Amino acid sequence: MTTLAAQVPDYLARLAHEVAAREKIPVDQVVALALSAQLAVWRVRDDIRTRAARGTPDGLRVFLAKASDAPPVSGDEMP
Repeated sequence: MTTLAAQVPDYLARLAHEVAAREKIPVDQVVALALSAQLAVWRVRDDIRTRAARGTPDGLRVFLAKASDAPPVSGDEMP
């Protein structure tokens, strides 16, 4: 385990303490969970950017050409 020292705005510290009290968990756990969630969001965003950079219009055409001409499943129709 690593200890991080960070300065956070007073209102965030207050919210973290409120959540910790409500959930009956340590503030450290609230901070770790919040940090983990945000880092996951950034990782997914970066993964999507990486994948998008590999795409090409020709690749999209090839992909779409493989799609069937079957009608959509009931409930999946376009409005």
